[in-house]
Amino acid sequence: MRRASRFFRRAPGIILIWLVAIIWCFPLLYMLITSFKGEADVLPPSLWIAHPTLANYASVLRQEILRYILDSAVISVASVLACLGFGVPVTYALVFGRLRHSDNLFFWFLSTTLLPPVAVIVPVFLLFRISGLLDTLGGMILIYTGVNIPIVIWMTRSFLLDVPPEILESSDMDGSSRFRSFFSIILPLARQGIISTGLLVFIFVWNEFFFSINLTYVHAATVPVYMASFMTQQGLFWAKLCAISTLVVLPPMVLGWLAQRSLVKGLTLGAVKG
Repeated sequence: MRRASRFFRRAPGIILIWLVAIIWCFPLLYMLITSFKGEADVLPPSLWIAHPTLANYASVLRQEILRYILDSAVISVASVLACLGFGVPVTYALVFGRLRHSDNLFFWFLSTTLLPPVAVIVPVFLLFRISGLLDTLGGMILIYTGVNIPIVIWMTRSFLLDVPPEILESSDMDGSSRFRSFFSIILPLARQGIISTGLLVFIFVWNEFFFSINLTYVHAATVPVYMASFMTQQGLFWAKLCAISTLVVLPPMVLGWLAQRSLVKGLTLGAVKG
């Protein structure tokens, strides 16, 4: 009896969670269903697949998608490593260093994320053309690193604020340098937060379209640029676009599933202080 009453008390919350999950995942479900349709069966929209086919996947996989995926993977992974390599030490200096007005510096870093990319694309394009970085992997890694370092600083700051300062004081009394304390104390304690930050930066870089479409042509074009090629003068090839979109969302979903424990723990680690 007690178990039944507990179930009925929890039932509305469970039903609400399932409804929200279904609504949230419906675009992905519809995209997956459409990827198995022919172009003639896409319109009008429906969840029924009259004639299932794998022709869309065969079509997109026959083209140069592997090169675009490889470019996106190299740019994303390198950008994540560069962002964490520069951003985490800067956050450590802002939180535990002896810098004056460190809070002002933090908000300055944070304010740079408010600048829309379209406002800087012209000077960035001219700078890249003069320096020979247009349509290069190094140029894209550089721009994505600069764009996402403030996000790394913003997120990891709350994680490092949860590290008790007494631990560093004890380390200083034992004669350990701040450099050694950073690697032996700070990084292990903030590991979950750093992993979650790196995963979010990977998703941002993997999905980014504006800089990629304006700064690349052939040699460093990413998957979003390849997806834009299905928008032609004859119209949109919805079925093929859904097929390539399904393939593109798989890497972030797999990484998120593998790192879900670290992601949830990392995102809630800095939820109290900040």
